[in-house]
Amino acid sequence: MNPTELATLIDRAPKGLFIDGRFVDAEGHATFEVVDPSDAGVLATVASASAADARRALDSICAAQAGWAATPARERSEILRRTFELVHEHVEELTYLQSAELGRALPDSRAEVTYGAEFFRWFAEEGVRVRGDYRHSPAGHSRIIVHEQPVGPCLAITPWNFPLAMGARKIAPALAAGCTMIIKPASKTPLTMLYLAKLLAEAGLPDGVLAVVPTGSSSNVSALLDDPRLRKLTFTGSTEVGQMLAAKAAGHSMSVSLELGGNAPYIVCADADLELAATAVATAKMRGAGQVCIAANRFLVHSSVKEEFVARAVEIMGSFRLGRGTDEGVTFGPLSGADQLEKVSALVEDALSRGASRPLGGELPEGLDPAGFYFPATVLTDIPAGAEILSTEIFGPVLAVTTFQTDDEAVALANDTPFGLASYLFSENLTHALSLAERIEAGMVAVNKGALSDPAAPFGGVKESGLGREGGFEGIHEFLEPKFISLPL
Repeated sequence: MNPTELATLIDRAPKGLFIDGRFVDAEGHATFEVVDPSDAGVLATVASASAADARRALDSICAAQAGWAATPARERSEILRRTFELVHEHVEELTYLQSAELGRALPDSRAEVTYGAEFFRWFAEEGVRVRGDYRHSPAGHSRIIVHEQPVGPCLAITPWNFPLAMGARKIAPALAAGCTMIIKPASKTPLTMLYLAKLLAEAGLPDGVLAVVPTGSSSNVSALLDDPRLRKLTFTGSTEVGQMLAAKAAGHSMSVSLELGGNAPYIVCADADLELAATAVATAKMRGAGQVCIAANRFLVHSSVKEEFVARAVEIMGSFRLGRGTDEGVTFGPLSGADQLEKVSALVEDALSRGASRPLGGELPEGLDPAGFYFPATVLTDIPAGAEILSTEIFGPVLAVTTFQTDDEAVALANDTPFGLASYLFSENLTHALSLAERIEAGMVAVNKGALSDPAAPFGGVKESGLGREGGFEGIHEFLEPKFISLPL
């Protein structure tokens, strides 16, 4: 797609609030700007929902809830299946929109389209297989019937780093379960979600079942948690914000699902295949320029293989080409904004000031727009204890290496964090790998691979990394409530 075609796509993409099946202006025609991370220029101007707009959206999904819950599961399934097909028909538009507003390289954006679409296919299939239970009471005096029913109107708040998949992972199971939903996309990346809403409407989703309310002021939407008609909050984002919203939702005993921060360890054992462990860095660390909640954060490498692993990892990291996300041939783009660039830069400088070594990084390639939020692929080693980068989620293209001597030390280091979302482990001995995987405090463990997410598997963390699971057989149950019906024998 050439620059003219991209400009036309952005110009024609929906930019209004999506309420009651239509794209509409915000109250007072309020808007906010979406910034291009590649050059800090204004990419688009999008409607900014007010508190009144958010209430209007809630009114619409509440009015649609009973009818959508009563819609046969097969009909709901067919709409989700058609959405899956439409996403694939519009793969190029969705790819370029994501890369334009997020700055992410085209290969990563294309992969997200495929990943995000799969949630619609998976939950189209799961929606027609929701089961209850029927049995006799052990006391012999009644029949126990357990009926699964929709939890009710939902609010979904999604982050900027996966503008399609994070929404799809929430919308698809909610709709399959018979729930209506308001979704608030991140203000950095609203265009992709608005385009997805357009495709859902085209797939036959009834008016009012889904509302999309981008806003420049998140409080305008989070205020809906004070309304008892809302029965579910599903949030992906920072731990601090998620815990604050969950506390507010508790005021109405609302069902809550949270996917929060991470600090993923990447353990390379002495018996690891070092070529595999280094190659997997390309996915576990560099996907999305490292701006991924499950990105490997702390590389814990056995001291006996540290030098060889670092040499191989430097080669892998150095092979990535930094540039504008929408340019062909670029393999990683800028960070999402000035805030991310400042954070990553500060973490690296702190580590270097404490004595860390930097075998890769420090300079940007020539030809990049100086206003863009670019950070080079970086490898740090010999990081001393106390460096902030060892305890903070980096969210950038930085590989931070420390060493260990024993399995017990590796497990202790891996678990020495309040977070427990993802983890990675490399060992050629399967028994060894499984014994370590079982001891790691994380909701997900990838063994001998850098890719982890799968729509058919439960995604989520432990400790302060969240509550509940998305995807897999478990995902639809986050939007269902079991109702016990007792009948006499």
